[in-house]
Amino acid sequence: MRVLLMSHGSRGDVQPLAGLAVRLRAVGAEVRVCVPPDEEFAELLADFGVPVVPIGQPMRALVTKARPSAEDSARIVARLIAGHFETVAAAAEGCDVLVATSYMPAGVRSVAELLGIRYVYACFHPFELPSPHYPPSSWPSPLYPPDVTDVRELWELDAQRMNTVFGPILNTHRQAAGLPPVDDVRGHVLTDRPWLAADPVLGPWGDLPDVDVVQTGAWLLPDERPLPAELESFLDAGEPPVYVGFGSMPMNTSEDAAKVVVEAIRAHGRRAVVSRGWADLGLIDDAADCFAVREANHQALFRRVAAVVHHGGAGTTTTAARAGAPQVVVPQYWDQPHWARRVAELGIGAAHDGRTPNFQSLSAALETALTPETHARAKTVATTIRADGTAVAAKLLLDPVADERQPASAGGNR
Repeated sequence: MRVLLMSHGSRGDVQPLAGLAVRLRAVGAEVRVCVPPDEEFAELLADFGVPVVPIGQPMRALVTKARPSAEDSARIVARLIAGHFETVAAAAEGCDVLVATSYMPAGVRSVAELLGIRYVYACFHPFELPSPHYPPSSWPSPLYPPDVTDVRELWELDAQRMNTVFGPILNTHRQAAGLPPVDDVRGHVLTDRPWLAADPVLGPWGDLPDVDVVQTGAWLLPDERPLPAELESFLDAGEPPVYVGFGSMPMNTSEDAAKVVVEAIRAHGRRAVVSRGWADLGLIDDAADCFAVREANHQALFRRVAAVVHHGGAGTTTTAARAGAPQVVVPQYWDQPHWARRVAELGIGAAHDGRTPNFQSLSAALETALTPETHARAKTVATTIRADGTAVAAKLLLDPVADERQPASAGGNR
């Protein structure tokens, strides 16, 4: 069995593919991964011997620069879809199945059609699948009339927007390839049976009879790396610190953000571990109560902290929850506000109100996260977070008949 895994996203989109790739290779499948050409992505996959096919431009450069104009966005979409029909098509030659993830891989299903291979769409959070329980995301700017509040109507507007943004260029390529036009881009990409690679406790899909979703559980990449010796020494030197990091989010006010979070953490009598990330956060002084890291094993680190302050990416939320660490989620966009609300609903942390924290707002959120009640609840919920998502997904990929038999929410042990 040969499998191509494809994503055009940030670290939170690439790392789950690495987890699935490792699992597939362990059970004898040949795997290659098609992702943006960021050096850190190539290094991550190279560590596990997974062949990488680069597509598009580096994601870090795309995410951290100013928001593109309408004309720039149109050019980005055109290049992405062209890359599907060119780069992805070449990478998928000889494969038996093509798994597409991340934001609207519009042309990938067409590639599978042309090659006559199986196509699977998988997402890492339920909030991009149409549901009456929540509205579609409105990033990067308000996309829908403010007087429209009905969730189903908003999802209909979302489908129309997808057709407007992706339909013309997609159908131009399909026509050139001899394929019929697509009149519902979102439905075409998602398919009638999308996969949801999110933990059922953190990101439940529910039982919606009109949408057949296979929930595999989150695709976790086991991390056996030891923590750096200097970080170990810092952790051993006092009470558990508060971790703060915003992953692949640029945090345009990163200098102020570092000052705000460190001072808020200190106000609670806590030490801090500051992750630089794509925001390039740093230390604000030379005091011994703070430690900066560029890269570290979150699975090990989060088990040793008092709380995790983060942006609300699916991967960080899941890793912190599985470690039993209380969370403060400062959501920036896309699925992150949904994860922030879910953390608060579960009682395992606090949802910060808004993208830009100040001393007062972050102090208040930390007040909630650092209570004994939140700590105890986080430890309880940690015992329910599953770790078998890649095993479930690998079985479904290698046994297509099992996919047809699988109920909408795939089962499994922690």
